[in-house]
Amino acid sequence: MGIINPAELDLREESVVKINRTAKVTSRGKRFRFSALIVIGDGKGHVGVGLGKANEVIAAIQKGKELAKRNIRKALIINGTIPHTIIGKHGSSRILLKPASPGTGIIAGAAVRSVMEQVGINNILTKRQGSKNTMNLVHATVSALFNLKDAVTIANKRGISLKKVFN
Repeated sequence: MGIINPAELDLREESVVKINRTAKVTSRGKRFRFSALIVIGDGKGHVGVGLGKANEVIAAIQKGKELAKRNIRKALIINGTIPHTIIGKHGSSRILLKPASPGTGIIAGAAVRSVMEQVGINNILTKRQGSKNTMNLVHATVSALFNLKDAVTIANKRGISLKKVFN
């Protein structure tokens, strides 16, 4: 897949998933640094994730946003949902993504929900398994979205009818 230029996309406002504060204790007191996990997308199938680190929250968010823009890739979405069930893995976090019928909405926790909103998925069922680490969950969700195949490819690979792919 080719490189996607973020300037060509009509990107939404970035979504700040998590801000983490770390403290380094020195002889002069505590020195705080911040990391910000950012998800950015266009609502039409493109999404990127970035982790920015800096001495201030605003700078960390800005860095995360730039990294997310550099990491934008295309996810396969059909009629506001995904073509088939998939499990994404990152670290010890696993996320099950299951297509849902129109009107279901986004059934997901906060970290996964922000990714779904940015990518433009309106109807999906999700279930977290394993670790609930926010960063790992976001990366697991994104990897699952990038590994989606179209329904015809899945049906041919599994040797089943196209109708059975969606059940």
